[in-house]
Amino acid sequence: MTVSLLVLAAGMGSRYGGLKQIDPVGPSGETMLDYAVFDALQAGFNRVVFVIRRDFEAVFREQIGARYAGRIEVDYVFQSLEELPAPFTLPAGREKPWGTGHAVWCARESLKGPFAVINADDFYGADSFRKLAEFLKRPAPAGAKAVPECAMVGFILANTLSEHGAVSRGVCVAEADGHLRSITEQTGILPADVGPGKKYSGAEFVSMNCWGFTPAFFPGLDAQFREFLAAQGRELKSEFYLPTAVSALIGRGQATARVLPTQSTWFGVTYRDDKPRVMQALAELVRAGRYPAKLWA
Repeated sequence: MTVSLLVLAAGMGSRYGGLKQIDPVGPSGETMLDYAVFDALQAGFNRVVFVIRRDFEAVFREQIGARYAGRIEVDYVFQSLEELPAPFTLPAGREKPWGTGHAVWCARESLKGPFAVINADDFYGADSFRKLAEFLKRPAPAGAKAVPECAMVGFILANTLSEHGAVSRGVCVAEADGHLRSITEQTGILPADVGPGKKYSGAEFVSMNCWGFTPAFFPGLDAQFREFLAAQGRELKSEFYLPTAVSALIGRGQATARVLPTQSTWFGVTYRDDKPRVMQALAELVRAGRYPAKLWA
């Protein structure tokens, strides 16, 4: 079975100030992507598909993709503002990317088997990939008309904040049996908003765009994207969020999603000032024996 890892890497990182997907953070110059691919390989993934922009294709292939040659099958998908379903067209003046849901939609022709979705600039931990691999390798549900089921690795909100600015998180509501009921994208979350008596308790499950899907998800995603474009496609800064699309499909009974709680540590480099903390955390994991000092020795 081919199990693919779809990596959303088309963003330049405007808040961060550079192409953070190729910024070294590990003790031997590893990127965040290196740790994700390493953990995915260990979990049993055997293909990685990078969603990138054409304007940095050459540097990405040379500095990132080339290092995985001979280790895992590598493919590329290009996300562009003009890539839209007919009859929709790019509105004049639109410069902002369409969002994570659009990035996954752009990969629909390249994914014929089960796949996971992650951000290129987040650290999810080995347990997240193991749980996703277990979910994706399960036998397909009986019945041709079965409702598509996906999975979301659930992280604790309090463990996903940045000391250096606001973050956006998909805040989740789950059923007692572990199935996801809804996700609401919340923006501008600061550490001051989290804690006893605050807007958020900190114990909420949040989506960090760490998902597991099958190709049966794409018809619903396509329908959601078309609805979004019809309603908000002329707005210059609207975004089509993947968690929002999943939540809408769940609400309509057109998909189900299982929350996979993880004990993995999450961290990311939303802002440039986050980098020293990330480097320290990775160095500590190497010293603890969780990763080799040089991943691709």
